[in-house]
Amino acid sequence: MSDNRSRAPVACQNCRCTQDRIECTVPPRKPHPPRQKRSSSTRRPSRSLDSAVSDRHNDERDGMTSAQPTEDRLSAQAEERNGMEIATAALEQPQRAGQVPFYAGELTGITPVFEVCIPQHSLPTHLLIPLQSSFNISPEDKDYLRKKGVYTLPTNDSCERLLHAYLHHVHPVMPVVDISLLMAFHQEGRLHQYNILLLWSIFFAGVNFIPAHVWGQEGYKSRKEMKRAMYYRAKCMYNIGIEADKVVQLQASLLLGFWHTDLDEMSQPWYWTGIAINLCQMLGLHRNPDARRYNSSISDSQRQLWRRLFWSCLFRDRWLSLTLGRPLRICLNDCDIPMPSASDVLDDTKKISQAVSTTYLPGDFAQLAQYWVKLIHLSKLLGAALTLNYQLLGPTPTLQQVEGLGREIEQYKVPEQYEPGLSRLAIFSMYHVQLHFQALLITFYRPYITKVPIGLHDVHQTEWQRMIRLKVESAASKTNSILDIMAQDRLLEFACPMTTPLLMPAMHIHLMNCKSTDPLSRRLGLNKLNMCMMVLQELQETYSVASIYRGVFSKAIKQLCPEYASGMPEDDIRPPTAESASVDARNDETQINDAMISDDLLDALMDEASIFSLWESWSRM
Repeated sequence: MSDNRSRAPVACQNCRCTQDRIECTVPPRKPHPPRQKRSSSTRRPSRSLDSAVSDRHNDERDGMTSAQPTEDRLSAQAEERNGMEIATAALEQPQRAGQVPFYAGELTGITPVFEVCIPQHSLPTHLLIPLQSSFNISPEDKDYLRKKGVYTLPTNDSCERLLHAYLHHVHPVMPVVDISLLMAFHQEGRLHQYNILLLWSIFFAGVNFIPAHVWGQEGYKSRKEMKRAMYYRAKCMYNIGIEADKVVQLQASLLLGFWHTDLDEMSQPWYWTGIAINLCQMLGLHRNPDARRYNSSISDSQRQLWRRLFWSCLFRDRWLSLTLGRPLRICLNDCDIPMPSASDVLDDTKKISQAVSTTYLPGDFAQLAQYWVKLIHLSKLLGAALTLNYQLLGPTPTLQQVEGLGREIEQYKVPEQYEPGLSRLAIFSMYHVQLHFQALLITFYRPYITKVPIGLHDVHQTEWQRMIRLKVESAASKTNSILDIMAQDRLLEFACPMTTPLLMPAMHIHLMNCKSTDPLSRRLGLNKLNMCMMVLQELQETYSVASIYRGVFSKAIKQLCPEYASGMPEDDIRPPTAESASVDARNDETQINDAMISDDLLDALMDEASIFSLWESWSRM
């Protein structure tokens, strides 16, 4: 390339050419033909791009008043109209009937804005606003859902079985669905018109309890395979984002929170329950809609459903926090929703015919509703125990606090003897409440085996801790006794997803007893632990989490009790896999047993001070 440089003919006007010692030559311009005079309406072809864009914007701005509103303008108008409908509902001047729940918030929400308009007048914070236009699903999304099988329901017989299983085994412990509406669609032969997201979530939760031939006739190789298919169809529908009803999203999230597979999926219950809690608080279900005054816009059936949804969220929050070692996400200091009653569950059944109730609902459904209320009370006490003893930066509890909460827990009455004539399902539910109670006792007292509260005199420390240890040992032994009865009476077939984690506090105590210097105590602890392992073996065919727990404790037993392992084949160290166990169950357990269990995990299993340390170490594996 030549080094000679050429400059623009007009460069000398601005480039200080006297300083560069180069003579500038400006050639004369070529003559141009005379420009024709154009009309004012003719655009100059030589205009710059910026000028053209500017004029175009001016033209658009000038024609805005006469042109049709743009899509953005229409959207803004719809959003503004939505805000006005919220305001009119809050000011109790609605122009249309409300259907969608909306929570206006409290002191820092938009409620103070409305109170300015009507001073000295108590306005509701829970509103029902008109349903906005529904979301139109695109053809691409519809085709995607069709390919994923979302629009293909099981056979009529399988749907019958799934609904029956859900209403018998899931709804009594998680009453989050309006069963009168569900059964109305079913009885009218319109189940395909029921909310498809909620329907797949119901099927997913019920598949744990259907007979084996059902998943076989649907073309699945195992119960777990069918459960996985139900889950992913519900998940596809949820993720596509076309469900606008937040109550339905909340109901589905609570049911999908029962999803467990392998080690990598242990976060799924926490994930889905977190979504449910967020939706619950967005809808204001943690607050009493009648706190200021009776809210006539909300029906009694809505109040009952909202109470059931909130307390189901709290139930899952408390027990998942215990099981997974995560912080509590619901603070009851921010909540004033009334406690639920059995009638909140039972009133739905009044809208169902006697024939349908007899066919689909448990005969002692009223007793099961009472047990659910018991579980909610125990969940509240568990939250208090976790807050007092396990907060990372919480203060050391005082003796008065420990003894006060201890009395409240021990004085709570749980059913100990079932009434004559109860079904096997109701008997299982009674024992299930007892398992929750024993797990709560162990969780509350266990930290004080090694630490003492403020205010306990040194003279009384040894005796006080001995008493605490006896309470913990008694609760762990009672857990085994309950499991023994359930196994003898063949009640484990009713076990639900929450059953397996209830064994963990007792198994933790039994494992710590395997460290005892007394040979008999070591042997007794190991025998009690092996009994729990056999129960997990029974449950792992249905629940993957049972395989995970079993693999973790198998490794701990082999490492902690080498004298027990040395005289027996490796396969006999843990209870052998039943021949009837599914391939999925064996694979789940093999995955854990073959994994490298870290020293941190084994140390956590031995840690008496923190019930969370096991899962914290596990999550780092």
